[in-house]
Formats: sequence, structure tokens, C-alpha cells
Amino acid sequence: MHKMKNLTILNSEFSKELVLLLAPSIKAGFPSPADDYRHDSLDFNRDLIRHPETTFYGRVDGDSMIDAGICDGDIAVIDRSVEPSDGDVIVGYVNEEFTIKFLDLKHKDEGFIELRPANKDYKPIRINADDDFEVWGVVVWTIKNWHK
Repeated sequence: MHKMKNLTILNSEFSKELVLLLAPSIKAGFPSPADDYRHDSLDFNRDLIRHPETTFYGRVDGDSMIDAGICDGDIAVIDRSVEPSDGDVIVGYVNEEFTIKFLDLKHKDEGFIELRPANKDYKPIRINADDDFEVWGVVVWTIKNWHK
């Protein structure tokens, strides 16, 4: 049996711009002291969020998407106005619980769809016409905490 984990929906309002360090590129090796750095600002609503009025944030609870790089404690940026497509990471509302999975529409003509995890320890969730299911939104970004 598949145990579904919840996704906690968070407040999506940002009222401040963040300082953004701009460099020619951010390298994963050793930085060059010769690089010319400058400062700009990052405003999530302006720079990352296309539809602020329909965008929500959710904290991931569980490891069913770990192989896709979405881990327990990450924040999913969810846009409810984006039309879901096959292969999108979506937030589904299934039987009164939120879950984050890949949307698999390959079997739609056969009368069902699947929500696919990115962890071999979990099975896909098969959604039939009589199931209580809604694609609540499409995950457009994830935010990860590297300092725990």
C-alpha cells in the first residue's frame, strides 16, 4: 500500500527584495579574484513568479520525489494557473491529501492516469474517473535548504 505524504501550503507573499550578487557566472570550482562582481536585487514576484496571484508555496514532507532532487523540507513553488502537461511535477489533491508527483497521462485513453514518484520504494498512484482527484497546481520551482 502506498503511504502518501502531505504537502503543507505556505504563505506566498514577499515584501522585500533580496540582494543578488551578480558575477559573470557562478563556478563550482575555485573563484577567481579577478572576477568583477556587482550587486543587483532579486524580487521573487518580479523575477521568478509569472503569476503571483495564483502562486503558492508548499513544504515537502517525505522522500517520494528524492530521485528528482525534491527532498523532505524543500519548498515547492506551485503555480495554479499553469496548465499541467504529461511529465510535469504537480501537486495533486487525492482523497483530501496533497501529494507531489510526476503527472503521467500516457494511459488517459485507457481511462486512468498515474501520479509517479521519483523513488523506487514508492508505487505510482493510479487515478480512475471515480477517484476524488484534482491537479491542484504545477511545480515551477523548488527551493532547497543546504544549511540544516
